[in-house]
Amino acid sequence: MFARFFLGTIYLALALTTASAAGNEFRGAWVATVHNLDWPSQPGLPAATQKAQLRALLDRAAELRLNAILLQVRPASDALYSSGKEPWSQFLTGRQGSSPGYDPLQFAIEEAHARGIELHAWINPFRAATNVKTVLAENHVAKRHPEWVCRVGTQLWLDPGEPAAREYVLGVIQDIVRRYDIDGVHIDDYFYPYPRTPGVVSFPDDATWGRHGTKSGLSRADWRRENINDFVRSMYRTVKATKPSVRVGISPFGIWRPGVPPTTEAQVDAYGELFADSRKWLAEGWCDYLAPQLYWSIQPAKQSFPVLLEWWRAQSRGKAVWPGIATERIGAKRPASEIVDQIALTRRGTKAPGHIHWSMKSLLQNRGGVADLLRVGPYAEEAKVPR
Repeated sequence: MFARFFLGTIYLALALTTASAAGNEFRGAWVATVHNLDWPSQPGLPAATQKAQLRALLDRAAELRLNAILLQVRPASDALYSSGKEPWSQFLTGRQGSSPGYDPLQFAIEEAHARGIELHAWINPFRAATNVKTVLAENHVAKRHPEWVCRVGTQLWLDPGEPAAREYVLGVIQDIVRRYDIDGVHIDDYFYPYPRTPGVVSFPDDATWGRHGTKSGLSRADWRRENINDFVRSMYRTVKATKPSVRVGISPFGIWRPGVPPTTEAQVDAYGELFADSRKWLAEGWCDYLAPQLYWSIQPAKQSFPVLLEWWRAQSRGKAVWPGIATERIGAKRPASEIVDQIALTRRGTKAPGHIHWSMKSLLQNRGGVADLLRVGPYAEEAKVPR
């Protein structure tokens, strides 16, 4: 009944949505640097070419009247900014620790602000290396503190169960907030790693469980969740104590648990396998906005974009819910008009609408004509970021 109600009201919602947005709306796009997914197009490009590509990206964002870019500045315990704590990212130059000859984050902030666009620094908290074969710089955390690092498949991870490791990441975030004129700090859905085999959790944290977990009085699963809760709570308080104007955003997996709401199925149990109690973070107010990755269509058999959106909004106590939408998935089975329809749904029933595109490359490519539809439709007029 719940699903049928919302699906039945979609067409009314779309009919009531005009080409003009409300006066306030968060219109964002993720810009991924890991594996050069969005920018720069490949490692080792000259600084002038990297800057030109970033300007073109921001020009398209401004043309479409986006008002926020979420730039990945720490994909794997590395830095796309001048850091005294971590090495330069290999995704800039091809060699970790090698300077690109400029400060990409500072450049991005200046160029974004010149176009009236917010710049949110997107970090991955606990991934230490995307591949164990990566040649790590001498000041990389896996070299300096190998006791904090675990191998999971072909990747390296900071162990969230080690309090010193969590404090280290908080220090990295605070350093960015203190030194750069960013508008937001944003973390994604990688807390404990996704299971390599569905339903099988095999994170190698016996040592930290023995040192810290067995004293907690919690089950191992609850202890892992509390490690992430502690990090999220501390991150929010750290950012606000350092610079209160900076927004804190989190983008968890789009389904809290399989079967919640009842029509929902999922191959991943984010609560039980990633140990991410994102519903709690939203309810406790440990973020300024939550961007659950709602990458499903409006009318699928198992997952429904509007049903999930309304469920997430119901968990909030006044905090914004600005879902991630899968612009990247435009294709034969998902026309660009689906993205326009989803934006219409995000505007329904809220005074602070918003959404984030995954990812900016799809808008640069005008995949399926989506940029054209946005320009004359939901983005026909400018909108300010909700305060």
